[in-house]
Amino acid sequence: MTAFTPFADEAATRTWLTRLAETAIDAVHPASLLPDRLPEPPRGRTVVVGAGKAAAAMARALERAWQARARDAGRDDPLDGLVVTRHGHGEACRRIEVLEASHPMPDALGEQAAERMLAAVEALGEDDLVIALISGGGSALMTRPAPGLTLRQKQALNHELLRSGAPIREINTVRRHLSAIKGGRLAAAAHPARVITYLISDVPGDEPSLIASGPTLADDSMPADALAILERRGIAVPDSVRRHLVSDQSAPRRDDPAFARDEAVVLARAADALAAARERAARSGLDVRVLGDDLEGEARDLGRAQAMLALKAQGECCRPLLILSGGETSVTVRGEGRGGRNVEYLLGVFDTLKGAEGIHALAIDTDGIDGSEDNAGAVIGPGHWQRAREARLSAADYLARNDAYSFFAALDALIVTGPTRTNVNDFRALLVMPRRDGEGVMEETL
Repeated sequence: MTAFTPFADEAATRTWLTRLAETAIDAVHPASLLPDRLPEPPRGRTVVVGAGKAAAAMARALERAWQARARDAGRDDPLDGLVVTRHGHGEACRRIEVLEASHPMPDALGEQAAERMLAAVEALGEDDLVIALISGGGSALMTRPAPGLTLRQKQALNHELLRSGAPIREINTVRRHLSAIKGGRLAAAAHPARVITYLISDVPGDEPSLIASGPTLADDSMPADALAILERRGIAVPDSVRRHLVSDQSAPRRDDPAFARDEAVVLARAADALAAARERAARSGLDVRVLGDDLEGEARDLGRAQAMLALKAQGECCRPLLILSGGETSVTVRGEGRGGRNVEYLLGVFDTLKGAEGIHALAIDTDGIDGSEDNAGAVIGPGHWQRAREARLSAADYLARNDAYSFFAALDALIVTGPTRTNVNDFRALLVMPRRDGEGVMEETL
């Protein structure tokens, strides 16, 4: 990447920011991460299971590397299994079956996938190996209700949790305790086989047991925690769900023998994406400030706060500054508009900057899908303020309706990548040019 030219035209800046995001995504793609981390083949069978938006790409990378190693060694290392990913995120594999199901709302296909994974590991012995390929999105994609509960109940509670603005930690706590496969239950079913779990983290803090609700990892939370979350969020709890959460003791704990020989490897996290972007920007001559890889909170509020930070920094910096952050924000749904958390974040940025010259912003979900729309996110610059003004588009009105997708679609600011087949959640970048004399924020308001 060539050195960045301050105050370049808006199209060039958009291209530069988009390519920076591509660099971040490439750094966390499983194709380059799995081949060097393969376990030794066991004496018995090797069975692959997995779930998440990166699960198919992880399966493809594993299968190719596994077969290449066996070929180089002049031996046959058998491998089979199945993984489930979101519709449209699949990859072609020869030995590992790739299933597709609904996300973020669980469906019957995801339920069938979970049942088949449990069946695939339940008859294994201590000489066998289970390789679990887990990434963000797996919690919704691999769903098997706990005994006495139904898929319809899980769908209804999932819907309410997503609308409530609850962070992913809370959502997945509830999911684990309403499940017959999450919270380490898949590993318990595979015992006495050894389980090695490879993870691509989409959770702030990168705690392995929280990624995709930890189907192969011990859970430290309790059923009472899940019930408290539902009550705190004002979500009606059916009697059967309440009874289950009061009485369930099925989750294996950390000292359970099922985990004695198991291993968990985090292959990629948000910090890795940010590090790759930081390195590339530094080579272009920019100062870089990383605010953190685990930022949470209401998306629009974080956008406003980071926009204020950019405005303050603009008056202090002497050369172009790039402000980076990652994590996973939340959206409390109040309206009936369209959009995910990244465009809602950007609309908060947009409404705060009000066309400030020399500040551009990008926010995407690294899986290529922001919420449930067809875009990864959006990228904005000062020129969008004038275009919004001319089109009489009010950022405040669109925020009130949670309709950031429609707002940025009207301004031709959306970024559409299609599925990236990885997922470390939000990638946000604010590009700040030093303020020239006489520049400032436009006075017009929408």
